[in-house]
Amino acid sequence: MRILVVSQYFWPENFRINDLVAELVRRGHEVTVLTGKPNYPGGEIFSEFQATPRAYDSFEGAEVVRVGLLPRSRGGLRLMLNYLSFMMSASILGPWKLRGRKVDVIFVFEPSPITIGIPAIVLKWIKRAPIAFWVLDLWPQSLEAVGAVRSKAVLGLVDRLVRFIYWQCDAVLAQSKSFMAAIARQIDDPRRIIYFPSWAEPAPALDTVSPAPEVPERPDLFNIVFTGNVGEAQDFGAVLLAAEALRGEPVRWIIVGDGRKSAWLADEVERRNLGAQVLLPGRFGLERMPSFFRHADALLVSLRNEPIFALTIPGKVQSYLGAGIPILAMLNGEGAEIVVASGAGLAVAAGDGAGLAQSVRQMRALDSRDLAKMGERGLACIADQFDRSTLIAQLEQVLSTLADANRGTTGAEKVG
Repeated sequence: MRILVVSQYFWPENFRINDLVAELVRRGHEVTVLTGKPNYPGGEIFSEFQATPRAYDSFEGAEVVRVGLLPRSRGGLRLMLNYLSFMMSASILGPWKLRGRKVDVIFVFEPSPITIGIPAIVLKWIKRAPIAFWVLDLWPQSLEAVGAVRSKAVLGLVDRLVRFIYWQCDAVLAQSKSFMAAIARQIDDPRRIIYFPSWAEPAPALDTVSPAPEVPERPDLFNIVFTGNVGEAQDFGAVLLAAEALRGEPVRWIIVGDGRKSAWLADEVERRNLGAQVLLPGRFGLERMPSFFRHADALLVSLRNEPIFALTIPGKVQSYLGAGIPILAMLNGEGAEIVVASGAGLAVAAGDGAGLAQSVRQMRALDSRDLAKMGERGLACIADQFDRSTLIAQLEQVLSTLADANRGTTGAEKVG
């Protein structure tokens, strides 16, 4: 198939779409990616990209077509302008840069913003190709949850935009089963909603990887590692409450990542005199994560106490399960249920810093064999529910069905 991937984020930014594109190419598909200039999560265009932009015109056999955007920088206004600038640039320049290129199906990657759907729809009309839209973030619910938009009128307008985008999509892929019910309230034909969760990206066996040199080795401590975005949604305020509660105990928190709350987090660690307990190594590429996992006795996933986040399976849950290391979860809903039901770790309610501290104590009290069994149960959960090869094969089938239906009709037929 000739697959056009539309995503505001792409390599060298670290997102699961990179792995998906590489795998689709390996499976024999012709893949083109329409994306922007890399600036996530730091907010500025990557210096290495600015130095040699042509070096980023292809990735693992896929052609990468980039359009301009206003970098995220800092602040809510700049973030909205970042979203809008990519939407307009991809809608206007995207079709020009892709002129003459035949497309069988369009795949949209939407961790946020929903506005990524607009250029995809423009390209659908021009290329006469069906759209499969992978929803990893629900709008307008997420905007309200993180406080980005408080106006009910504006949230209502965003909801109407979402309904329009879903109406134009031939298949809407939901990252969690809870998402399916939420999306069904915004779509005209629920039969087009398909459950399609994330998977654990391929990674080397941990025993073949050296521990990250950026972190001093302390086997005498119980090391808790967090990797990923440091943002509003991750509720680091509650995490720091747990760190304060465990101040006098042999526990160390290693927060690997960057994001809009990074500066706040660094200031709070200093203000609360937690520098010895909380390490902030910074942002590293996805390929470096196994080296940080080597330090981990447990892996941390957290989300704020908001109804929207209870519907979400954070992508790092699958990555953590695939690492075979016990999980400490401070979140509600489907993500927590997976951790508990699989037996791969312990979970407390979102925002419960005291409960998180108690879970750390409980996990520390386990012997090495019990901790190893938790990790093994995580690996079994991946094989049973989130196997990468199985899921990508399912996606291939969805895309193939859309492309075949489009050839047999005019692109109006939907996947049931």
